Amino acid sequence: MTLHHPYDVLVIGSGAAGLTLALSLAKHARVAVLSKNKLTEGSTWHAQGGIAAVLDDQDSIDAHVADTLIAGAGLCHEDAVRFTVERSKSAIQWLIDQGVNFTKEQDSSDYHLTKEGGHSHRRIIHSADATGQAVHSTLIEQVQQQKNIDLFEHHIAVNLISQADVDSSRLRCTGAYVLDTKQDKVNVFQAKVVVLATGGASKVYLYSSNPDSASGDGIAMAWRAGCRIANMEFNQFHPTCLYHPNAKNFLITEALRGEGAYLRLPNGERFMTRFDERAELAPRDIVARAIDHEIKRLGCDCLYLDISHKSEEFISEHFPTVNARCLEFGIDITKQPIPVVPAAHYTCGGVLVDKKGHTDLLNLYAIGETSFTGLHGANRMASNSLLECIVYAQSAAENILSKLPSINSPDISPAWDASRVRNSDEDVVISHNWDELRRFMWDYVGIVRTHKRLERATHRIKLLQKEIAEYYSNYKVSSDLIELRNLATVAELIIRSAHERKESRGLHYSLDYPNKSPVARDTVLVPTNYAAQDVIVSKGRD
Repeated sequence: MTLHHPYDVLVIGSGAAGLTLALSLAKHARVAVLSKNKLTEGSTWHAQGGIAAVLDDQDSIDAHVADTLIAGAGLCHEDAVRFTVERSKSAIQWLIDQGVNFTKEQDSSDYHLTKEGGHSHRRIIHSADATGQAVHSTLIEQVQQQKNIDLFEHHIAVNLISQADVDSSRLRCTGAYVLDTKQDKVNVFQAKVVVLATGGASKVYLYSSNPDSASGDGIAMAWRAGCRIANMEFNQFHPTCLYHPNAKNFLITEALRGEGAYLRLPNGERFMTRFDERAELAPRDIVARAIDHEIKRLGCDCLYLDISHKSEEFISEHFPTVNARCLEFGIDITKQPIPVVPAAHYTCGGVLVDKKGHTDLLNLYAIGETSFTGLHGANRMASNSLLECIVYAQSAAENILSKLPSINSPDISPAWDASRVRNSDEDVVISHNWDELRRFMWDYVGIVRTHKRLERATHRIKLLQKEIAEYYSNYKVSSDLIELRNLATVAELIIRSAHERKESRGLHYSLDYPNKSPVARDTVLVPTNYAAQDVIVSKGRD
């Protein structure tokens, strides 16, 4: 029997953005927070470096804004950048008030600030090299104490629900169909307001620093619901992920380079000065392309990141997580360089939103990596992402609270229709398609692109989507099938966006169009069922 869960606000996603928003609403609304796995398995928990904010008297808002605009290669929306940076200090203070234990200077009450690629000042506040874990664990602890917030682990959203709005000729979002993976059934979550905070889509690539949950669910659901999507061609590849057969997706924080680590070729030679005068502190897109170039030029499996010239005490104090993790694989970073390769890390594009986090669909919001705010442009500057999560979650919460009293409760939606489907006896199809999709995205739509590669990717994604649609129509949904369907949608959006950009800019580098266009434009994709017009969309399983 289908269960109906009524709430004021449904938050789909349980990372920094989703939990910040839930906490900001807790005193005034009943909130449901969905986590498709355990609460600790999202990208926030694994973030190492820190949060960029103007906290030092020697720094300034203008300097942080300028650095972000430069890193964004002309595509940042300056108003969004300034909006975010101006709120950085209060965002950090809010986290401190929640109980986040940021690292302080030795024998001092001042917080230790580090410097990362693209930044002109030390402005990265951190908790050793496990900032995400410190922030996320604190937010989880705070949320668990709130009576008005219900947490649902192992719940993955399948589709958004929309209904006619009595005060508009447009549709409004009123909830979602959600698979309870423990009970293996789809229930209905209804709400006056729905918030997408599902993170990015880096698992669309074969090599990624992200956990398996980063399958672009919110972006795909918003697109199917009629929302515009922007700048999906800008996929940030972190330059330094640990290269080891058993390491899977362990990121080597950029803070190592911020504290003086060198990138070296297999023969020990440094090489970054040949690509940029900032050497190891160049923005991530430059460093990632340089490493990719050298790996392909030399035909080697990886390059090396070396901080062994620093003292053992310094390394142990500043990078305990990296040090411990590398030791698990027999690498002593106090004496040896770390083998590294680039890996998909961050989705700079996403669901188009305003400064309040509102999308094209009435009462649907998107925050965090799921959204496109205009902050990151063609390349995200290090440690601006967690800042965006906090700032835009708080801004969205303010807007939601101002509107909630005037929003009518939605009509009860139909139960999920599973009467025409059967159990799958060939789940190997899902795993095969998942693997094929991620491999051709890595080969054809990776760090360096060409028109021919994109054409091949277009052909492959069309065939895969046809197979996935047929499978989705005939078999019971599972978490793997839901994620595969969403990844295929996101892959199509990335390929289409890359096709439309006839230049090289930031994270999008094309051998056919190696120069930057004199005019900077966003790539905005508009769905056929565009939500900001008078439309009727189907509901339920479609």
